Amino acid sequence: MSDEISVDELSAEYMRIRREREELKSKFTEEDSKLESRMGDIEQALLEKMMSADLSSMSTSNAIVIRRMERRYSTNNWDEIYRLIDKHKAYGLLHKRIHDTNMRQFLEENPDEYPENLNVSSRHAVTVKRK
Repeated sequence: MSDEISVDELSAEYMRIRREREELKSKFTEEDSKLESRMGDIEQALLEKMMSADLSSMSTSNAIVIRRMERRYSTNNWDEIYRLIDKHKAYGLLHKRIHDTNMRQFLEENPDEYPENLNVSSRHAVTVKRK
């Protein structure tokens, strides 16, 4: 099929679809943002009611509501975190993901340091930009 359609027609259709998707995404994001905000307000109201009654959970006719403690960890001193992780060999404290750009650059600069079992997935892709 794509052999019958010119590159000009294909790129025009691509741009039309992208515009349509952007419009849909914008509408969705706007509506979803309103719903997300309302849910946040409700969560806050539930949390306040549970805290004032000193409840860790409660059951209603519609749902079970559970109060929990969330913790997020961050640092301004990565050298100290890396030292701690290295000292205890606690590599599980980090997300297991390789930074694609940094690994590519590292391998270009250190071609003899290619790690065993490193998987590389490559594919050709097309980028279509507005004029």
